Amino acid sequence: MLQLDDVHVGYGRSVVLHGVTVEVPDGSVVAVMGHNGAGKSTLLRAIAGLLRPRSGSVRWDGADVTRLRPHERVARGVGYVPQGQQCFAQLTARENLLLVADGRPAGKAAMAEALDLFPALPPLLERRAGLLSGGQRQQLAIARTLITRPKLLLLDEPTEGIQPSVVAEIEQTILTLAATGDLSVLLVEQHVGFALRAAQHYYVLESGRVTSSGAGGRQAQADVRAAMAL
Repeated sequence: MLQLDDVHVGYGRSVVLHGVTVEVPDGSVVAVMGHNGAGKSTLLRAIAGLLRPRSGSVRWDGADVTRLRPHERVARGVGYVPQGQQCFAQLTARENLLLVADGRPAGKAAMAEALDLFPALPPLLERRAGLLSGGQRQQLAIARTLITRPKLLLLDEPTEGIQPSVVAEIEQTILTLAATGDLSVLLVEQHVGFALRAAQHYYVLESGRVTSSGAGGRQAQADVRAAMAL
């Protein structure tokens, strides 16, 4: 289980997260929603270890990881897919994946498993990543992180700027992964319908504070839209 307790995080003198408390149970999908500037990406960066909380704690899998560095969290099973379909544009899709797979125990097997989840990628492996569509780059970014075989997957706006057909594929992949019970997913998303279809629980952030939370599912859409004044 991931547990954030009364976490405060900021940049310089500016505080972005004000006492955020969030839980992600094992084998579940939890969505964090909110408008731009609400602190959603900052939350994921704090969990990934890219930002150190000023106060509060981050616990993962029964251990306090608040002071651990990013690579130490990866070693403990935390995978992070940042916003923006990030990849090495001049490398092929295969080379992007091999950067993670090479030198990792069972890396090639993990790479094959990741590709199985995204049938659109194998025919594109020899193409430069910069020439892929936004949706293809996003699938590549997720597949690359899955090679580390995480137990917790942090996804930052995976549907941003992506065509609906690929959104559906990414949603199905998230559900498939979570259904195994071996992976927890914390999903930051502005697409309310997508987020609530995928998640068993949700949180709404506003100005760095949790203003609403509850069970996921389609029936929660009205409550979330009201909380976000949509």
